[in-house]
Amino acid sequence: MQVSFSFLPEYWPYFRDGVIYTLMLSFFTVVLAVLPAILLALMRLSKNKVLKFIASAYIDIIRGTPMLVQLSIVYYGFFGAIHLPNYRIFGFIDVSMFVPGIIALAVNSSAYVAEIIRAGILAVDKGQTEAARSLGMTQGQCMRMIVLPQAIKNILPALGNEFVTLVKESSICSTFGMTELMFGANATRGATYQVMGPLLLAAGLYLCMTVPASKLLNYVERRMRRGDVR
Repeated sequence: MQVSFSFLPEYWPYFRDGVIYTLMLSFFTVVLAVLPAILLALMRLSKNKVLKFIASAYIDIIRGTPMLVQLSIVYYGFFGAIHLPNYRIFGFIDVSMFVPGIIALAVNSSAYVAEIIRAGILAVDKGQTEAARSLGMTQGQCMRMIVLPQAIKNILPALGNEFVTLVKESSICSTFGMTELMFGANATRGATYQVMGPLLLAAGLYLCMTVPASKLLNYVERRMRRGDVR
């Protein structure tokens, strides 16, 4: 099968715009997923059985169903009844498609991030909580001022890995016409009838986004561990 990149002079803007769209989609998804994930993690750790059941049920449902199904429900169900303005950012990011994509990916990501945060909180030594309570702090103050700051240090590498995962998983949004990187590759294939070239270029661009991010995360993790050496 012949591999050709002769399409680049004419179609490279598709890939440039796709990279920008993919990075923005992944970044805003992680940011939007963190707050509900913290709430879900605290609900799972709560002694209230109702809150614990709700959080556990949500996480099980989201983690037990395909992302494509979730994206379809959000895009065709919820946003099918809400008409967002046809406003474009940078000339190629359609808000009416971009926002549903962020919401759907954040709904999915929040379930996984919640488990990351819960594990980070449980990794904090219980003696820290006992010491804070002995000083007269309430449970909320202890969680906010003692436990969460230490848990953040534990979960930052995992949160970074979630961003890297989202960069790859965001390719599913091309199914709904969102102009991310895979959409650009498919549009180029359809226009030029060249199959391997656009796909290999898309794969290379995904690697250019994920590999440096992974290396940076490894570096940050090593720096953070250095402070733990006694």
